[in-house]
Amino acid sequence: MADEQQMNVAVLGGGSFGTALASIAADNGAKVRQWMRDEALVTQINHEHRNGRYLPHYVINPAVIASTDLQSVLEGAELVLIAIPSKAFRSVVQAAKPWLTPEQILVSTTKGIEQDSFLLMSQVLEQETGFPHVGVIAGPNLASEIADKQLTATVIASADALTRTRVQQALGCRYFRVYASNDRHGVELGGALKNIYAIAAGMAAALGMGENTRSMLMTRALAEMSRFAVAQGANPMTFLGLAGVGDLIVTCSSNLSRNYRVGYAMGEGRGLDEAVSALGQVAEGVNTVKLVCAKAREMGVYMPLAEGLNRVLFEGVPAQEMARTLMMGEQSSDVEFILPREAVQQAHRENGGRNA
Repeated sequence: MADEQQMNVAVLGGGSFGTALASIAADNGAKVRQWMRDEALVTQINHEHRNGRYLPHYVINPAVIASTDLQSVLEGAELVLIAIPSKAFRSVVQAAKPWLTPEQILVSTTKGIEQDSFLLMSQVLEQETGFPHVGVIAGPNLASEIADKQLTATVIASADALTRTRVQQALGCRYFRVYASNDRHGVELGGALKNIYAIAAGMAAALGMGENTRSMLMTRALAEMSRFAVAQGANPMTFLGLAGVGDLIVTCSSNLSRNYRVGYAMGEGRGLDEAVSALGQVAEGVNTVKLVCAKAREMGVYMPLAEGLNRVLFEGVPAQEMARTLMMGEQSSDVEFILPREAVQQAHRENGGRNA
């Protein structure tokens, strides 16, 4: 940001991703204030420049100032990054509203869906504020690797060009690349939906399934994600990018992924409550599975993997059954946007209904 006026950035949330983004923005020369509820964590960040709960070994830029006071964090901020779990997202935005202005750029980093409304977090932002500069960040972004300054890329999605540009300026650096998209809905759905399949991938790994199986799981997951998202109005091409296949690969392959770890624990035989409790952090995919399956049934969208996982998580079906669900489903189209499922089903009917 050389030769530009210093940007004021506010980060709401004291978790791992919010902390990493706050430090990146400070590294880039921004004036950064970070809000969180935990007084002890505020003190630790301001005096020790580390977040002992979520990123204990990460040295945070000393210019990041943490506070429990929303007003002091938000006033004068040009860019507001909101890194709050979906269950608390709306309540924090409501609390912040007195100090938000229409000129500010509001960007969600949360990969989840609101339970009662089925709204994505950027839609909650729009509903609560009515402001024009709204965006979402999503992509293969494991916070611990960002903290280690591993090469990472993300997507800023917004219909608003100013929002995309300002986020690229605030966060783009030599190890964190920020790419732009105007399909906010598709990018945000990709970020939320892949959490479902990360749980399934963790289960598959714990059950000792091979690389062929895991590859099939990820690919069919991508088909389900894009099928559902397109039914919701997203662009299927978005799922070829970082927020689609990129995020899916990392969360289905890494034990750094919270959702993967929950699935792995269940594949080892633990119950859902025990697996989530052992994690000690929010795994957004657990809530997302139930919400997406209900919505898919309502819309008539075929999602056998998500349905199989839903039964394992909430109906006591053994984890091994999830794999059977994948193998017992209809042998239909590979890429539906090239060959529609309906065309394959029609061909089966016309040729005696025999499986190919």
